[in-house]
Amino acid sequence: MKLPNSARNWLSLLGAGIAAMNLFIIGFLLALSFFYNLGSSYLGLFIYIILPMFFVGGLILIPIGMIRTNRKLKKHLLPEDQLKWPKVDFNEQKTRNASMVFIFGTIFIMIISSVGSYHAFHYTESVEFCGKLCHKVMAPEFTAYHQSSHERVKCVECHVGEGTSWYVRSKLSGLYQVYSVIAKKYPKPIPTPIENLRPARETCEQCHWPQKFYDSKLKNKKSYLADETTTEHNISMKMKTSASISAKGISEGIHWHINPNVKIEYIASSKNRETLPWVKYTNLTTGQVKLYLEPENQLSQMEIDSLETRTMDCLDCHNRPSHDYHNPQNFIDELISSDKISKELPDVKVVAMDILNQDYPSTDSAMIAIKAQAMEYYELMYPEILDSNKAKITKAITAIQNGYKSNIFPEMGVSWKAYPNHLGHLETNGCFRCHNDKHVTAEGEKISRDCNLCHDIISQGKTGEMEISTLQSPLEFKHPIDIDKQWKTQLCSECHAQLY
Repeated sequence: MKLPNSARNWLSLLGAGIAAMNLFIIGFLLALSFFYNLGSSYLGLFIYIILPMFFVGGLILIPIGMIRTNRKLKKHLLPEDQLKWPKVDFNEQKTRNASMVFIFGTIFIMIISSVGSYHAFHYTESVEFCGKLCHKVMAPEFTAYHQSSHERVKCVECHVGEGTSWYVRSKLSGLYQVYSVIAKKYPKPIPTPIENLRPARETCEQCHWPQKFYDSKLKNKKSYLADETTTEHNISMKMKTSASISAKGISEGIHWHINPNVKIEYIASSKNRETLPWVKYTNLTTGQVKLYLEPENQLSQMEIDSLETRTMDCLDCHNRPSHDYHNPQNFIDELISSDKISKELPDVKVVAMDILNQDYPSTDSAMIAIKAQAMEYYELMYPEILDSNKAKITKAITAIQNGYKSNIFPEMGVSWKAYPNHLGHLETNGCFRCHNDKHVTAEGEKISRDCNLCHDIISQGKTGEMEISTLQSPLEFKHPIDIDKQWKTQLCSECHAQLY
């Protein structure tokens, strides 16, 4: 098939070669991934983004070369009387050939571009793209995500949501993130809360309908003391997520905070929202307003005017819905409860806490230290246990290492310390950021820290020594270790924020 003379130039031929080569590679990689079930975040990046860019670049070179050649022909080779508009005459073979190439080439390119764009869009929206492409940076979030109850929810459904405007905004933000990773400008750890995150009403509440919350929930927690016998302690609580009578919905209980008839606003004096000295309650039905201030941590009028006044939503308590990093005392308790760490090993929680209370420069060094220190402890303190139960000790070491790898990432500075969970009030202040008996109105009304506002204790105590209540008369909390009444005057986090 004869093509126009202008197509016979090195630039057009180079462009055609680049386009053809990249098209072949794309087809070859697609065939490999389809027939041999091969796939990774990097393979997808090449198939749907990088190689198509080179393919399109090659196609662009073809007309550029032809235009440059035409200009040279007109300037230097063609007589003056032949510098006219080209004639389109389908009686000529050359015209028909060029038209066929253009029409079928355009259709072919449009089909490939449409399919490629569709796959590229879905690839950039995938969990694999978000979590694996920048492996080192996103490894903590990707690991925690797969341990969460939202594992089957795509990242973009919460971080982007529906609609063109948020999609464009997220992609523009992503360009800076790509630059940060390439230039190694990203902070360690990545700071939270995320700025300009889409409101929870437009993401969380697409699945979690506030007006249809379920009744109170029974929560059973099994924990273990750091003593020689790893003493088991149990507590069962009725969590008052909504009213005790379901017909009342969220007019009472924990989820009352997002009752559509109530508006709770606060001002945080710290960027991580750990300190909330200014809280405002507004009853949208009656118009009643109450302003709670913390006298020991007063904000100046200039600070009140300059700082953000945030309306409370789901994420003010559920701030780690998919990326929660458990602290060692909790994930060790879970490993003991699941028999991955044997309770028969003396001092096993003591050993775990001693090891995990140290900082390590890397995950590899932590793995080495966990094994070395655990083996050294049992070799010195319980040599007979090491001889008779080495398999159980080895299993416990593996479990501690896996717990560390799932929750602590020294390369990124990520741990439970970097990302406190506000759901509760043990290791972090959480609920006690407001419910601490320190926020007072001008009339003297306080935001109460009464435990029974949010939960009733149904049973508590060591195995075999359980104290059980009736549903109408909840128990008063008893600390597993005798600390007198300190738990009534001190915040739990003052002790529990540290490992014991």
